[in-house]
Amino acid sequence: MVDFNFEHDVDRRGTHAIKWDRYGADVLPMWVADMEFAVPPQVIEAVQRRLQHPVFGYQADAPELRAIIAERMGARYGWQVDPDWIVILPGVVSALNMAVYGMTSPGDAVLMTPPIYPPFIHLSEHQNRQIHAVEMPFTREGHVLNYELDFDGLEAAAADARSRMFLFCNPHNPTGRVFTRAELERVADLCERHDLILCSDEIHCDVVYSGNQHIPVASLSPEIARRTVTLIAPSKTFNMPGMACSAAIVPDATLRARLRETAFGFGLLPNVFGYVAAAAAYSEGQPWVDALVQHLERNRDTVVEFVGAQMPGIHVTRPEGTFLAWMDCRELGIDNPYQYFLEHAKVALNDGAPFGAGGQGFVRLNFGCSHDMLMQALSQMAAQIQNGN
Repeated sequence: MVDFNFEHDVDRRGTHAIKWDRYGADVLPMWVADMEFAVPPQVIEAVQRRLQHPVFGYQADAPELRAIIAERMGARYGWQVDPDWIVILPGVVSALNMAVYGMTSPGDAVLMTPPIYPPFIHLSEHQNRQIHAVEMPFTREGHVLNYELDFDGLEAAAADARSRMFLFCNPHNPTGRVFTRAELERVADLCERHDLILCSDEIHCDVVYSGNQHIPVASLSPEIARRTVTLIAPSKTFNMPGMACSAAIVPDATLRARLRETAFGFGLLPNVFGYVAAAAAYSEGQPWVDALVQHLERNRDTVVEFVGAQMPGIHVTRPEGTFLAWMDCRELGIDNPYQYFLEHAKVALNDGAPFGAGGQGFVRLNFGCSHDMLMQALSQMAAQIQNGN
């Protein structure tokens, strides 16, 4: 394996990086879900080659990229995907919006499992869809949080005649769950019995740790595939969200046509460089990903061990996937842990409240960085907890 260097954090200040430019120079940003690593060299080389052509016009369909994605789904997940099922879009959040807009109607209800990635909540509210928020319960083993799906709650929500869609997230953001085959089969059964469209955000599918396996829910059977919109992107895996390129895998022709029509109506096109960057990442970047996941798994373990040893009053997930740790700070007895750590420890985290039910009193920490940067952030947080104001 090539020795990729994930212990070097690239200096990003002054590059209009929202992660770094939102806060002052004395604040360590450990919030929004992009990482501190240079993209695979093959991606840079592909973009540089495209730059040799001086016209950056509208892009036609991308059959080469669709073929690469289809091959990758088969090789990594055993899911045989027809390239014609794939719609290239500018981002997963855009695709979520388009799926809700094009496949449901105002007044319809959508299911989701908070705490959940905030755009799930916002896009549903903005489009006048009812939200059936079925909170994920958790148990604690020592200082570690273990989340699961509430299938009784989902069953009750799905039985509502207004319910049309399940906005699903696997691997789950922010809890880091990678759902098992048995859990996914229950999700599929629920959607089939209640005639729900399943919109499955699987953007973190490639960042999965030892002992866990990502299974695209649409790969379970032809029946669930016909009602599923699977959303993926290279943005989290290869640290390139600014390239604005994602893919929706939609086996059903009617649902696929609705998505295409909605995208065309809103004029939503991928970035001209996103095509070549995504193709290079997916076809040539797997050795980089393999090394990345090893690094992130070590960082994940560091977070869990450090919190248990140095942060009394905090409980944390042990993510099975993603590079995000979800931290329960309620026993600290402070009103807003996000503000507390920002002001007193100079560490910027995600406030848990916007993640919906079950998020108040929690924060989300992004450990997609060097071990040194992670330790600096954790140490500053621990010092504040131990020493107080």
